[in-house]
Amino acid sequence: MTRLLRHGVLLVVLALLAGACKFDGAYDLPLPGSPVDADHSYEVTAEFADILNVVPRSPVMVDDVTVGEVTDVERVGWHAQVTLRIRDDVKLPDNAIADIRQVSLLGEKYVALEAPAEGASDDLLADGDAIPLADTGRNPEVEEVLGALSFLLSGGGVGQLGTITHELNQVMDGRTDRLRHLLGSLENVVGTLDDQKADIVHAMESLDHLTGTLNAEKKTITGALDVAGPAVEVLAAQHDELMAMLTSLNRLGEVGTRVIGQSKQDILDSLDHLQPILQRLYEAGDDLAPGLNLLVSFPFPKEASEIVKGDYANTSIRADISLENLLPGAPGGGIPGIPDPGELLTAVEKCLRSGDLTTKPCQKVLASADLLGNLIKDCKKKKYDGNPVCTIIEALPGGGGGLPGLPDLPGTLGGVLGGLLGAERAPTSAGLYGGAG
Repeated sequence: MTRLLRHGVLLVVLALLAGACKFDGAYDLPLPGSPVDADHSYEVTAEFADILNVVPRSPVMVDDVTVGEVTDVERVGWHAQVTLRIRDDVKLPDNAIADIRQVSLLGEKYVALEAPAEGASDDLLADGDAIPLADTGRNPEVEEVLGALSFLLSGGGVGQLGTITHELNQVMDGRTDRLRHLLGSLENVVGTLDDQKADIVHAMESLDHLTGTLNAEKKTITGALDVAGPAVEVLAAQHDELMAMLTSLNRLGEVGTRVIGQSKQDILDSLDHLQPILQRLYEAGDDLAPGLNLLVSFPFPKEASEIVKGDYANTSIRADISLENLLPGAPGGGIPGIPDPGELLTAVEKCLRSGDLTTKPCQKVLASADLLGNLIKDCKKKKYDGNPVCTIIEALPGGGGGLPGLPDLPGTLGGVLGGLLGAERAPTSAGLYGGAG
């Protein structure tokens, strides 16, 4: 019983020891000759896409000098994570890079640590730091190099290179001069592009700015295009009306050109007649301003402003007007040179009925300013639409000379009629608008 009890206690102790410790094989056994002391080192981790055959106890080197060892290798996702123990007297930046290299062609693998070629950090690599996957790599294996060389030599790249060389010889055979000229032209093109490099870059930057502006205004452009669609449909629906308008505008332009061409000389003559007036105004000079002051108090002189003092006026005006002296037909009345109104109206009606400005009634009308005004007013009535005399009166542009066989006409209208009626007889409405007459 004592022996059985002793064996049971031993089994329990062994079970407890086995549950409290983890044993992973020979790598957990202490080996002599470790390059780094655990009490004088720090540990970092590095992630590798492929660690080849790196195992725990593989050396860690800096500039081909062993400064530590690999303590653990485990899989994390789809890549490997290697734990490195490094002597604490090794100073590396915290953005150091790690590579898996080979001591010799058939030698063992090791992890090489070194500072980056550019942009080394001022902070140092310390315990617990991690080297990311982007800063790690490996050298190609001998097997990979030999495999690539075998593919190149065994009908791969070398054979293809021979085919390419043969085809190039066939292409260039007998065309060396043309190819030489082509290469020279290509050199000129490349040189021109190099000279215009700044302009090309500026154009590309401007295009980029324009593209950015268009992209920023995308909603506005889209809205404008959406609105333009119905507008185009409206224009398409009114195509016939637009064409008719343009045709009418063309005819209007032709008529306007003819009218301007025919009245050009009259306009020039009117401008010539304005020249003496402008010359007199220029000669008036400083005397013009005092004369304009008289218009403020017309018909009274400027001194009349002194008549009213406060609310009282010291001037009395007496006006004696007799209408009998002005009305035509009254005994001793009427204004010399103006005929009786009844005679004038009769002359206007006779002129309109004759339809010819050279008749005596029309000459009488044209000789009187008041009668001519009555004729113009009557011509505006609807019942005289199309009357030849009214047609000529309404179409007069102004300016011209005298009328043969007729007395001088008052006002500008008389001069215009004289310019239009300089022929043997008065033109008809058809002749005025470019036809025969």
